[in-house]
Amino acid sequence: MPQKPKPRKQREGWGRVRKLPSGRFQASYQGPDLAVHNASTTFQTMTDARGWLTVERQLIDAGKWSPPKVRASVSRAETLRAYAEPWLTARDLKPRTRDLYRRLLDQKILPQLGDMPLKAISPLTVREWHANEGLWTRTVVVKPGPDEQTTKPKTKTLPTPTRRAHSYALLRTILGSAVTDGLIASNPCVLRGAGQSKREHKIQPASAAELDALIAALPERYGCIVLLATWCAMRWGELVELRRKDLDLKNGKVRVRRSAQVVNGQVVVGPPKSDAGVRDIAIPPHLIPVIRAHVDRFGGWGRDGLVFPAAQSEQQLAHGTFFKTWDAARTAAGRPDLRFHDLRHTGAVMAAQTGATLAELMGRLGHSTPAMAIRYQHVAQDRDAEIARRLSEMAGAQA
Repeated sequence: MPQKPKPRKQREGWGRVRKLPSGRFQASYQGPDLAVHNASTTFQTMTDARGWLTVERQLIDAGKWSPPKVRASVSRAETLRAYAEPWLTARDLKPRTRDLYRRLLDQKILPQLGDMPLKAISPLTVREWHANEGLWTRTVVVKPGPDEQTTKPKTKTLPTPTRRAHSYALLRTILGSAVTDGLIASNPCVLRGAGQSKREHKIQPASAAELDALIAALPERYGCIVLLATWCAMRWGELVELRRKDLDLKNGKVRVRRSAQVVNGQVVVGPPKSDAGVRDIAIPPHLIPVIRAHVDRFGGWGRDGLVFPAAQSEQQLAHGTFFKTWDAARTAAGRPDLRFHDLRHTGAVMAAQTGATLAELMGRLGHSTPAMAIRYQHVAQDRDAEIARRLSEMAGAQA
């Protein structure tokens, strides 16, 4: 009697499913990387195994595929805290930026949102967190005025719009990475303009007379640092790390190669704020004799000696030490509102008034984008009147 032909085994459409001795089913396939990938678990039925293969194929066709093991490890970061911690560790950041992100996470973001699953953070969640006014205030001690009866200091609550903007921008960046990693479908940080803040301090550049009064009110060893901050538009961190070898007084140049920042009470020396911050700045000729006299009298020893060392050591000038005298000097000069960083703004205004182009200002200030350089350009008090006067001269010449 002729034997019946055996039924042909049904061919898998894609991937491979095999039955294990335990009776469960294991699924695998060759991925776009040409490696064989197994499901992280076994399946009770062949239908379930084939369903997993179908989902994997759909991810490949949609261009959203990544190896199953990678997705499994990433998916374990279910909460914002679990995801944000390794995210911050893996970022290539300058020490001061890392310290800022750490404080923003610990003080503003994680206490409210850290234990929430990433997928549970919705636009409404972010909006309510951002609207929590209690998060964005700080308490300061205010000295009583001369007309007040009491001599006891008072406390005052002030808003912190800059800290709010920085916190929102950081949260948006972290959740943007979560979108890239396939943990969430879209970024819930959709508040327009929330990552930007208006300038809290309205800057009024110093006049020449105010600069003279300021320098006259400072100890002699601090006059030169104010002049370089103004006429060369240098940052505080660049100035306190400036060394003798960085000065080329013969050719009228100051080379900016390093910057010093205080992080957690420790001085950290590194490259300037950005790649554009590495620059050579032309020194106005009238400053060269002043700089030479300062270095001879107050500068550290040798080529590596600091130009502005602390008075009692060869270490960098401490922020607190200088600003005790700075506060008294700016008050004596009639500009108690003038911050040290405003001297850099003053230098930018002076450079712009010479007719410097935006590209030249970017090079002198050490900025890589025009937007940042434009922030330092301000209208001097009498500049608009001067423009009007010259327009009249043009009209008269054409008559």
